[in-house]
Amino acid sequence: MVASAEHGISREELRLAARNHAMPLEGLRWPITPVGLHYLLVHYDVPLVDPEGWRLDVSGAVERPVSLTLDELRERPVVELTVTMECAGNGRALIEPRPLSQPWLMEAVGAATWRGVPLASLLDEAAPAVSAVEVVFSALDRGIEAGVEQRYERSLSLAEARESGAVLAYDMNGDPLPPQHGFPLRLVVPGWYGMTNVKWLTGITVTTEPFGGYQNATSYRYRRSEAEPGRTVTHMRPRSLMVPPGIPDFFTRARTVEIGPVGLEGRAWSGLEPVVRVEVSADGGTTWADAELTHDFDDPFAWRGWSYRWQAARGDHVLCCRATDAAGETQPLEPEWNVGGYENNAVQRVDVHVR
Repeated sequence: MVASAEHGISREELRLAARNHAMPLEGLRWPITPVGLHYLLVHYDVPLVDPEGWRLDVSGAVERPVSLTLDELRERPVVELTVTMECAGNGRALIEPRPLSQPWLMEAVGAATWRGVPLASLLDEAAPAVSAVEVVFSALDRGIEAGVEQRYERSLSLAEARESGAVLAYDMNGDPLPPQHGFPLRLVVPGWYGMTNVKWLTGITVTTEPFGGYQNATSYRYRRSEAEPGRTVTHMRPRSLMVPPGIPDFFTRARTVEIGPVGLEGRAWSGLEPVVRVEVSADGGTTWADAELTHDFDDPFAWRGWSYRWQAARGDHVLCCRATDAAGETQPLEPEWNVGGYENNAVQRVDVHVR
């Protein structure tokens, strides 16, 4: 379903926007996003989980099924990594006609440090069968989507599950996962869009057939029309975001700065290859200049900081920033329309008045 600009935001979209929240762009100033500012999307309900009765079961096409309590998971060898996570629908509300779903602008992102157990080690312990092809991750949250009653479930190929560096995380930024971020356990797959990082994880099932569940086969597919099957949405495309400079107008969020040198800063990331370049424009994307990149983390899937010194001249300006990754992919100036509004990594535009 889509809506044109003149239809405005529906009551259903407002309800979704009130339940889920984006990261304020000034949150880009923190290398690690504070938990309360990290973007959040809950598909159905936040489940109330009793940690004493909770277990993680690894089953299916395996030689040695595994069942672990939270305490038993915490006793296993630990891995910790910093990961930038972005919703696949980030930027959806900026394309026309607008797909009817969670109306993200471009702030559905955050970077956190996750601590937990390597997924690969648990799979090796369970010993998948030779005929195994996929791993299905099942959550505790349940609901109805497109008329289908379901648990939230996503899958990875067995190779992706083993080789992606995925973590079964029980801590976020040094503390146990909060309820809204998947307590007591969630999957974190570095470089992949947020829908892959299943929250409230309770089951891992190894299968000998491709998973045909709704979240894989129907949702989160890049399609140019309803008729085509499309391709699976996977890794984050390159994106950069700017901390809006100066001070905002309360309603429009347009910025006001003083004439003269203005420090611009932000973050950039990509899911497949590291970001190697960020450029800044002060004329809406006609001319560009290179920003300076920083290395804040050793983890390859954390975002990079950037900065640029802008000589602000009197008048109205449109600031933009764009990232390029090591594979040579650069953010487009305009969004690429698709049915679900996924992977919109068009450049950010910030209206600025210089006085």
